Amino acid sequence: MQEDFIHYIWKHKKFQSNHLKTTNGDAVVAASVGQHNFNSGPDFFNAQLKIGEQLWAGNVEIHIKSSDWFLHNHETDKAYDNVILHVVWEHDTEILRKNNTPIPTLQIKDFVVKDLLDNYEKLFSKNGKWINCEHDFASVDDFLLTNWLERLYFERLERKSEAIQKLLKETKNDWEAVFFMMLAKNFGLKVNGESFLSIAQSIDFSILRKTQSNPQALEALLFGQAGLLEQDFEIAYYQDLVKDYQFLKQKFQLENKQALPMQFFRLRPPNFPTIRLSQLARLYHTHQNLFSKVMETDNLEDLYQLFSVETSSFWKTHYTFQKKSKASTKTLTKSFMDLLLINTILPIKFCYSKQNGQEIDEGILKLATAISSEKNSIIDAFNNLKKISKSSLQSQALIQLKTEYCTKNKCLQCAVGNKLINPITP
Repeated sequence: MQEDFIHYIWKHKKFQSNHLKTTNGDAVVAASVGQHNFNSGPDFFNAQLKIGEQLWAGNVEIHIKSSDWFLHNHETDKAYDNVILHVVWEHDTEILRKNNTPIPTLQIKDFVVKDLLDNYEKLFSKNGKWINCEHDFASVDDFLLTNWLERLYFERLERKSEAIQKLLKETKNDWEAVFFMMLAKNFGLKVNGESFLSIAQSIDFSILRKTQSNPQALEALLFGQAGLLEQDFEIAYYQDLVKDYQFLKQKFQLENKQALPMQFFRLRPPNFPTIRLSQLARLYHTHQNLFSKVMETDNLEDLYQLFSVETSSFWKTHYTFQKKSKASTKTLTKSFMDLLLINTILPIKFCYSKQNGQEIDEGILKLATAISSEKNSIIDAFNNLKKISKSSLQSQALIQLKTEYCTKNKCLQCAVGNKLINPITP
């Protein structure tokens, strides 16, 4: 039994309301169960109850056992002096106020509808399940699931906004700089994301702006700050980058901020840091006002066109400085651009519009729905239960569902869990 389930029962009045009685036999009529409190203090504020012949207005505290009152030291906390009803699953001891009068106690298990309790126990019986509802997930109504996933998608955008807001604070609201940092991080993917972010953070964006008209100088700036120009290679292109970087370092008084180490091991060559940094440099050389262009573009194909860049010519025949490879044009693939859109562009658009008081929910939904679903172990597992993920909106929402609800057993806060526990909604 979880205390959250008792909260759920009380909040949604999932009890036999016509027969409620305290442990002392007094009838209880709940005109208002109160306002659910998610912070410290009693669980429900400002309830309005009739207990016996007395009308009460005050707070309601909920526990699994009555004795939990003492376990949580409520007897010494003034915040609980105005509790008018103690709702428990099991009453095992009397709780007294400071004036030695008993706090009325409701043993709620005596009044819960049996089907509701059975559904709850079924949902939370583990038995090695991937998620609690995996045996019933396929039966969930499509309309309910669609609306819940849309809400979860915006929850995920809100969570991603936290990192953006932190960077905005650090850069004194420099949106272009923050956009560059977030874009750089996602160019590095999971393996090198933090390293690429550290590179971006080591460069004042005004320096990048002054350099971006010269593609080789911009590439030298990124490679140099990444610590990739510290070897002694007898390669003309490499030597040119070293010279350019030394000039930029002196001109702009670049600090020797050491970027986090980058990984090449176990990466596919197209994802090597050398390739991604060259593509990032070419992107900013090609588009002098990239942030503005992205904010003004709501069409998916136009965004793809905006990010259709390739490496500089040296990298057409290399993945690393030392070793030559078969010639190939190394452009940003559609799948890579989708990741940039999902993890950078849409969160930035959401955060920027929100801060400027603009309503763009429909535009974001349109883009998120047009982008293909991600493919990973979480999405595959959900699709095995029910073919549900067809777009990035759904795949992002399912990741949010798994990580923030299923894994944390928050079924009672989930629309799917609520429906399975209480399939007949009055």
